[in-house]
Parts: sequence; C-alpha cells; structure tokens
Amino acid sequence: MFEIATPSARNASRMKKIIIPAVSALLIILFLGKCSHGTGLRMATTTSVENSGLLDALIPAFKRETGIEIHAVACGTGRALKLAENGDVDLVLTHAPAAEEKFLMRGFGIIRKEIFYNDFIVAGPEDGIQAFKGFKNISQVFAAIAEDKLPFVSRGDKSGTHNRETDVWKSAGVAPRGKWYVETGQGMGATLRIADEKKGFCLADRGTFLSYEDKIDLVIVFSDRENLKNMYSVIIVNPGRHPHTRYGAAVKFLGWITSKEGKRIIISVKKKGETLFRPVAL
Repeated sequence: MFEIATPSARNASRMKKIIIPAVSALLIILFLGKCSHGTGLRMATTTSVENSGLLDALIPAFKRETGIEIHAVACGTGRALKLAENGDVDLVLTHAPAAEEKFLMRGFGIIRKEIFYNDFIVAGPEDGIQAFKGFKNISQVFAAIAEDKLPFVSRGDKSGTHNRETDVWKSAGVAPRGKWYVETGQGMGATLRIADEKKGFCLADRGTFLSYEDKIDLVIVFSDRENLKNMYSVIIVNPGRHPHTRYGAAVKFLGWITSKEGKRIIISVKKKGETLFRPVAL
C-alpha cells in the first residue's frame, strides 16, 4: 500500500534542516520559503528528535532508499502541528497524543501511527538522587520540588514535553509560579543547559538527556520507564484540506519508517551503548 511514485535523487532538492526556537517565527518563514517549491518532503518534528541525533540518522537513510529529500524543521509539538494545520508541511513527527488526537478530530490529519518511544526522566543535581530516593511517582517529586522551591526549568513552549510536565504539575496539585520556576520557551537541549547553569531540575526525554549527558553536570534523579513512556507518532496532513501537500511522499516515508530498515535505523541511534528510541511493534 506504500508503493507510490517519488521524485528521483537527481531531481530532489538539497536537504535542509533547521532548529526553530519558540520565538523565531522569522526563521520558519525563511525555511518554508526556501523549500515550498521543491520536490522533497516537508516535515515538522520535535527538538528532541533533533537533539538526540535521530533526525540526522533518518534523513540520509530515507534519501538513500527512496531518492526523496526531507526538509525538516525542528520545533515544539504545538508549533509543528500548527505548521501542519496551515499546510506548510506534509507530515509531522511529534509526541503529544492528546494534541495529536485533537488535530485529527479537526480534520487536519488523515493517518496517525505510533512509531517509536522512549521515556521521560527528571534531571537535576546529583544530590537529588538521594533526596527523591524511595519516591513512588513523579508527582511526589514535583510536589517536593515546589514545596522546597527548588529551581525548576520548564520548556514552556507547548511542546510534547511541556504538555507532559503540565499534566504532572496538575496531578501533584501544584500551580508552579515564583522565582524558583523558570520557563525558557526553548527546545530540550537548550533547556537542559539552562537547568544545568541554574543547578536546577527539569523534565526531559531520556534520548536527549543521554545525548547531552557529557555536556552538563545534571544526572537522572528520577525515572519510571513504565509510567513515563514517551510515544512519538507520524501524522500525514490531510490533502483534502491542503491539496498542494506531498501526500505520496509522506505515505512513502510512513511505509519506510515502519519497515525493517526504518526500525533498524531507529535502533542504531545509541549513546554510551544505550538505544535512545525503541520502535513500536507493528
């Protein structure tokens, strides 16, 4: 079902990849302007996919297999879905299930498949390991951070990670505010660096944390692989809403990333011997 004609490697335009901070709308405009008339595939994905190195593995592998260039923009999930809603990209690779379901219900996407996952962790100074030892769930950790007004750095960008953080604060019965709580409005890598500078805590996906572990002094102070699963999905933009989108190329990508070769590429991205993302069994 995924055999759809695609442009040849000779005719495909040069690969483009850009990371978009939450405030850099101008960069998005410039990026979209450059690739809007190309023959490649326009994908919006998350900064965690970029920061972890997975995107650097997927883009050239897909090009070798199909001859199709991926023009990728990395931003928060909220912004990625907005780009798709406007028809500025052909598909998204995001990790915010509730927002994705809403996107589908509004008719902007027609196919959604869960592709791979990792998990969320709480990163912080090393003494946090002992401080949170024996805590049963992440809500208890967040409640303790708020009670002691320990520095906490949030992405604050409506990304999948930020959405999950917001849910945890609600479950902890805390409305975070005050000097101890800082919102960066930036991606996962930048937020980890800022948390490191402030000797504070933050919620991060394990893949990005492991990719930045050697660059920061933070450690994993709490993890719960079973209950903090972080699922990533591909959604194809509805061509009925946006006829100009490259539906065929998007379907081709979905077929490839769920194939044995696509899964092999996902598993191959490791840090210190640990696989950063695990494919969903399809």
